[in-house]
Amino acid sequence: MTVTRQDTDVIRALRGLEDSRSSVRLRAALAVGTTPDPRFVDKLVERSAVEPEFYVRDMLTWALTRHQVSLTLPGLLREVRSKRGQARSQALHTLSKIGDRRAWPAITRTLLSDADDEVARSAWRAAVVLVPEGEESALASVLVTQLGRGGRETRLSLSRALIALGEVICPALLTATTAPDPRVRAHALATQRLSRDPDAGFESAIEEAKRVVALGGSGQEGP
Repeated sequence: MTVTRQDTDVIRALRGLEDSRSSVRLRAALAVGTTPDPRFVDKLVERSAVEPEFYVRDMLTWALTRHQVSLTLPGLLREVRSKRGQARSQALHTLSKIGDRRAWPAITRTLLSDADDEVARSAWRAAVVLVPEGEESALASVLVTQLGRGGRETRLSLSRALIALGEVICPALLTATTAPDPRVRAHALATQRLSRDPDAGFESAIEEAKRVVALGGSGQEGP
């Protein structure tokens, strides 16, 4: 059996993706994306689930987007059901970059409320990209159930996802401003402010919302 130059390059790249040096893994991912080959897809998906370096994971995602969707979609859809949090998160992130709406059924309520903040954040971003026309209101209703969770970055990610859906979020967000949990009310109010004034900083929006909640208001009072 004759081993061609192309076969040798594929073998070298596949080995490079597992090298102990992150710089080598990065170059390998770049090479794989530069010269797509169906033989790379499974390894790219597999490596994305365990790669410890953010910038290498980002390059793995880019490399996957360079391959045909028909080849990448099946593996990514399997990964969103993985028990490993990074596998779910990275697969969702990659699906959001690919943007093929055939992946929409995989964005379940379970993923949108995943206990792992990184998975949930990736699911929110993917959902906003993949949601079919006409289903935005239903998605908004699910997303508002996550208001008040996590730290600053998680709350900001959710606010951005909601705002990206447009005016359809208004009814669900308005209801959330009267929720029993003060964290939910504050987050809803901050999101409302950011939707009206995109230039407002998230921290100042949150602090203002906290003051309103502390004073017993909903932010909806008239003058």
